[in-house]
Amino acid sequence: MEALQGLVEGINGVVWGPLMLMLLLGVGLYLQIGLKGMPVRNIGRAFGLLWQGRTPGEKDSGEISSFNALMTSLSATIGTGNIAGVATAIALGGPGAVFWMWMTALVGMATKYAEAVCAVRFRERDDQGNFVGGPMYYIKNGLGKRYAWLGVLFALFGTLASFGIGNTVQANSVADALSTSFSIPSWVTGLVIMVLAGAVILGGIQRISSVAGRLVPFMAVAYLLAGLIVLAINYAAIPEAFLLIVRHAFTPISAAGGFAGAAVAAAIRFGVARGVFSNEAGLGSAPIAHAAAQTNSPVRQGMVAMLGTFIDTIVVCSVTALAILTSGQWLDGDSGASLTSLAFRTALPGPGDYIVAIALAIFAFTTILGWSYYGERCFQYLFGSRAARVYRIAFVLAIPVGAMAHLDFIWLLADTFNALMAIPNLIALALLSPVVFKLTREHFAAERQAANQG
Repeated sequence: MEALQGLVEGINGVVWGPLMLMLLLGVGLYLQIGLKGMPVRNIGRAFGLLWQGRTPGEKDSGEISSFNALMTSLSATIGTGNIAGVATAIALGGPGAVFWMWMTALVGMATKYAEAVCAVRFRERDDQGNFVGGPMYYIKNGLGKRYAWLGVLFALFGTLASFGIGNTVQANSVADALSTSFSIPSWVTGLVIMVLAGAVILGGIQRISSVAGRLVPFMAVAYLLAGLIVLAINYAAIPEAFLLIVRHAFTPISAAGGFAGAAVAAAIRFGVARGVFSNEAGLGSAPIAHAAAQTNSPVRQGMVAMLGTFIDTIVVCSVTALAILTSGQWLDGDSGASLTSLAFRTALPGPGDYIVAIALAIFAFTTILGWSYYGERCFQYLFGSRAARVYRIAFVLAIPVGAMAHLDFIWLLADTFNALMAIPNLIALALLSPVVFKLTREHFAAERQAANQG
């Protein structure tokens, strides 16, 4: 077992190491330049498309609305990374890590845009008439038979990651948070999540997207409001927090209190790694949800999809980061969710702990829902649509096991498979980038022509 753990740790060090982070940033930057900054320039317009996407057009084909496709994607990305991941980045890389999280998000918007464009462009119908897509399908249909093995690899890694990062570790996080704050036994938490998640997951993508469309906006707004209250209480420290973020993105920060200090390389490494872990841009998970969107325009869905990265990192992660930095508690040596809890508790004695625990529980629950769909589609790609129900049952039964188990090795394994998903996806995005650029040019040229004729 020790030898196996050592092997996985070695692989993890490579797949989440500097080369992988450079690959993620490099492909994203290449796409952003190739798109001439279109994703960043069109954030406002994308929000308009998201609002319109609540009601599909009569000629739009797909399984779920564009709005619910984004909510399903966000349900899987807004999770422990927004609470524990941000705190870990600051604890290990200092305030400068937040700056590099922002840079990762701005680059990642182009990656997420390209993923969704390819997902809609190369999606297909399964034998039950439902739209299916994602990296395995745009590899198969966009790159041809020569690259089919890459699609199989992605589906395999996605299936395995869904039971780890999307299931057992999420259930474990909820059980731990509720046990610490409310003294609820882990087995009770596991059974309750299994029943609630099972009722949604067994209903398929329509039910998952419907629940996500209601729960994700509520949970995100509620958490943001709580975070803004903390910032309002600590308002005098906000300018200094921004100065710390910018200054220490480029200069080392010395040890102070319980904080061990951090070099610029640590700020970049942990900022980029935690940014990618939080918004999943480049990992290839989100396009699986966007492929089911009711739309006939890959570009319009791509613009909606890129908001996932913006909302997750630029908005939600920033509120967590500023709450931690303005509280001053980042200097005390804590890390992870306990650091975020400490920051909220300092500003809001009493309810602060409960706010973070409840937010963590809801975020993790919706992550389970979103990842169940990702894993199901990967499993279906490998074994056919009839295997979907087998996957759903196995996925639901794994939840209480995760809630009650000690998951150090599972965390490591899941984190590794999560990163391995990115390799075939990034190769496909780089090779399909001319298609993305061409579709984008044609879409905006047609819009300009229509405007001139009007």
